[in-house]
Amino acid sequence: MKFIDRIMSNQFYRKYREAFMMLIDLMIVIFSYFVAVWTKESFSMKYLEDNNIGTTLIIACVIITIYFICFLFFKINRSLWKYISIRESFIIAVANVVALFIISLLFVSITGNNYKHYISIGVIATLLIILFMFGIRVTYRLFRKHSLFRPSAKKTLIIGAGDAGSLLSRELVQNSDIGLWPVGFIDDYKKGKIVYGLEVYGGLDDLQQVVSKQQIEVIVIAIPSLSKGEIRKIYEKCQLMELPIKIMNDINYTLEDGLLRKRNPVQDIKLEDLLGRGEVKFNQNELESYLYDKVVCVTGAGGSIGSELCRQIVNFHPKKMILIDINENGLYMLEQEFIRNKMHAKLDKEIEIISYIASIRDKKAIDEIFAYDKPNVVFHAAAHKHVPLMETRPMEAIKNNVFGTNNVIHSCIENKVERFILISTDKAVNPTNVMGATKRMTEMILQSLGDNGITKMAAVRFGNVLGSNGSVIPIFNKQIENGGPITLTSKEIIRYFMTIPEATQLVLQAGSYANNGEIFMLDMGEPVKILDLAEKMIRLSGYDPYVDIDIIEIGLRPGEKMFEELHFYGEKKTRTKNELIFKLETMKIDQAEINEKLQILLNKLNSNCNTSEYREIMLKLIVND
Repeated sequence: MKFIDRIMSNQFYRKYREAFMMLIDLMIVIFSYFVAVWTKESFSMKYLEDNNIGTTLIIACVIITIYFICFLFFKINRSLWKYISIRESFIIAVANVVALFIISLLFVSITGNNYKHYISIGVIATLLIILFMFGIRVTYRLFRKHSLFRPSAKKTLIIGAGDAGSLLSRELVQNSDIGLWPVGFIDDYKKGKIVYGLEVYGGLDDLQQVVSKQQIEVIVIAIPSLSKGEIRKIYEKCQLMELPIKIMNDINYTLEDGLLRKRNPVQDIKLEDLLGRGEVKFNQNELESYLYDKVVCVTGAGGSIGSELCRQIVNFHPKKMILIDINENGLYMLEQEFIRNKMHAKLDKEIEIISYIASIRDKKAIDEIFAYDKPNVVFHAAAHKHVPLMETRPMEAIKNNVFGTNNVIHSCIENKVERFILISTDKAVNPTNVMGATKRMTEMILQSLGDNGITKMAAVRFGNVLGSNGSVIPIFNKQIENGGPITLTSKEIIRYFMTIPEATQLVLQAGSYANNGEIFMLDMGEPVKILDLAEKMIRLSGYDPYVDIDIIEIGLRPGEKMFEELHFYGEKKTRTKNELIFKLETMKIDQAEINEKLQILLNKLNSNCNTSEYREIMLKLIVND
């Protein structure tokens, strides 16, 4: 096999490979016709005795020419033997049948009444040609597969013997850089079957027995349709066997350093794979109805939620995207991402992307942008959100979250924006901190102005987002990278979690329901104990909790709660058309009362209040008497 590899790596061969392939196929044609004549003549050479050599050569040349033209037309010589598949086999058969048809017409016109004898020779020869051409390709492929075996590669068991699993097994064999070698499959519905030459050893219940018997070193999940809960169950089974587990990635290309590179077909399981709920089903028509060919603005566009909102929105082909943020780095990186996507045809070039550095505290700046670009839809994601930081400087939370949001809402109404969607948080429910209180105040402002007759409004309330800037996930990751320990405020603390794509997709769907200042609550699923989260992250990083990486408790931070709530006690909720979105009963909040509260806050900002006074007044003002 090394000899074959040396031939194939030779520059002369590489240059004339297609000619060599054609020559081999034509030699098969000659050999097959020789065998066909020989068998038809009762395994004698009577035909050659009855006909002179010249006539035989002429007939042979005509036959070879016909096959040459057919093979060239169907591009038989261009296909790579190591990738022989049903499609290539079918094309080989078609090319040979066409050649037989042409030759049969010649036999009929030349040989007269004896044409049946010659056509039968052609049929036998054609069957032999197809058999030999297919056989030599399959044999080559098997040799190549055997030569690719790498003793150093880890024995890999693939969960899922469907199309994805078969595709993955081929990729693992072909790509030596991955370092995994497939030895078989696990599939509940295909026990005992053979897929890509590999046995399906059993179902998930047989996993431990198969791992032990086959000495499996790595497990890869290759079932795209699996729910997050099912992935979690498989992961927990593998953890008991102390085996690394990976998940199949899309086998395609990604942009790295300006170049297209093939992505690794497998990747480590991420926390999002275990906690998230996957792709959210939304009504495409409802979203297109208010996003397609519209001018859409996102404040806080450089942040985690804001940037993902922008990525999701461009899929609905708005006419223009307006990106607003005071964080120039985040905004610049998002703008560059969209520019690259346009260059590589991942984003429609007709969508105009405009970035503005502006603070929502500056109403004049927001008014200027809205008056000039005339947005139809505004998503308001700009906010200060870090609880401990806002406890030390509550006035900044009030200026940005309360008065900044008030500026954007009034600018929307004054500039006749069709729809405004506020991103809220579960910390706005019965808040014990300044940040949560400011977000509750923004909900109250929105509800007081909901029935304005110009702009449809809504707020969307959800919990923690996995992987967002400053969230617990990147903090834990950094602590693990540094060798630990992971620090928890409390081992009993629980939180709701959702992935960034899930949250933004539901925000977009809830936005289509916006009308008179409703508050929509996203179904966050089951709450997660932060201690369990920390342990999972340590294991996903390849370490043992409390052995390699310790977990220590440091106590609750200022303003932090043991658990979060998604709605107030007695706040009625009804399910919308989307089963993951609830609408909360709209509270009647008087606009004059809100204006009075805002004036009190403004007076406080202009006075010399201390931190505790800001906190006290903020928590007092959000009570709706």
